Amino acid sequence: MRPGGVRSFALELARGPGGAYRGGERLCGRVLLEAAAPLRVRALEVKARGGAATHWLEGRSVGVNAVSSDYAAAETYLRRRQLLLRDTGETTTLPPGRHEFLFSFQLPPTLVTSFEGKHGSVRYCIKATLHRPWVPARRARKVFTVIEPVDINTPALLAPQAGAREKVARSWYCNRGLVSLSAKIDRKGYTPGEVIPVFAEIDNGSTRPVLPRAAVVQTQTFMARGARKQKRAVVASLAGEPVGPGQRALWQGRALRIPPVGPSILHCRVLHVDYALKVCVDIPGTSKLLLELPLVIGTIPLHPFGSRSSSVGSHASFLLDWRLGALPERPEAPPEYSEVVADTEEAALGQSPFPLPQDPDMSLEGPFFAYIQEFRYRPPPLYSEEDPNPPSGIMRPRCMTC
Repeated sequence: MRPGGVRSFALELARGPGGAYRGGERLCGRVLLEAAAPLRVRALEVKARGGAATHWLEGRSVGVNAVSSDYAAAETYLRRRQLLLRDTGETTTLPPGRHEFLFSFQLPPTLVTSFEGKHGSVRYCIKATLHRPWVPARRARKVFTVIEPVDINTPALLAPQAGAREKVARSWYCNRGLVSLSAKIDRKGYTPGEVIPVFAEIDNGSTRPVLPRAAVVQTQTFMARGARKQKRAVVASLAGEPVGPGQRALWQGRALRIPPVGPSILHCRVLHVDYALKVCVDIPGTSKLLLELPLVIGTIPLHPFGSRSSSVGSHASFLLDWRLGALPERPEAPPEYSEVVADTEEAALGQSPFPLPQDPDMSLEGPFFAYIQEFRYRPPPLYSEEDPNPPSGIMRPRCMTC
């Protein structure tokens, strides 16, 4: 049997090259083998492998010598094996032509999202190996992507994030005034393509103009042997207008769009991928004033009406804190029953008797605003010494001895 009996040997996945998988799903595909002549085969196996690995070098000088420290760590998430042609000690002869072998694997319930970084990665692949007697094994390999779902519709990720910082501007050991910064966002979790409305207040008490900026920063953290290696990158940014000395600036929901980036990786023991919104103020002659708000980039977007855990009261307090709206001090009393019953024409048309107020300043790109209507009933009548309903004179007074 001549060694060139295999014309082609390849792997195909059912979802194609652009398909992604998640934990708990089935990984299905086929092995395609084309033989140019009768082919003796000892075994055909398929293996699925997946895991995370980190590696980097750190150099230091010891006298005149340079010493390098090697840091490496690995974690396995997927290890499956399936025999398509079992090795029984005897060879199997395949006729010439095209042969197709199907395989299927059950993925573990929880996996880590695929990732490629400078000092580490999370990779998943499937390998097919054809074993023949007296011939080197023939191999085929296919990489597939895993994206674990991250749902932002949870109480922790729907909670508003806020912070405040201040710094004294100094120049040549002279006090130039105080610069303060406060910022807030409506929630912690976002998905790629969403817009983060940034609310901020910059108070410049110094003698020089300052420049506010905001950015979404990705931090990759690689871990091995108790050491850490970090790499940061700015994925989106915006710059505001300079704030003059003694002036104050307000950001009423400045839009910062999240580009297509990978989701946060928080449950891996060898690497993490975190995101944060950093709002800073550049102060001339002094280190910048920096405020950091944590973010989580998910894969499941916000539901149209949010979650029950994201209560209307929290959104209302968020708006009130930043002067974006106010509840009415003295709301009107509810209508009388006769007024509601008499208004039949409007009910027949299916129109609401309480139209929403049209606010020309409200844009579609801003956050969802909730308006709370609190009903206050009319107070009871004032106390009077005179009985408004005196007893009738026809009634006979009751005898006290009866």
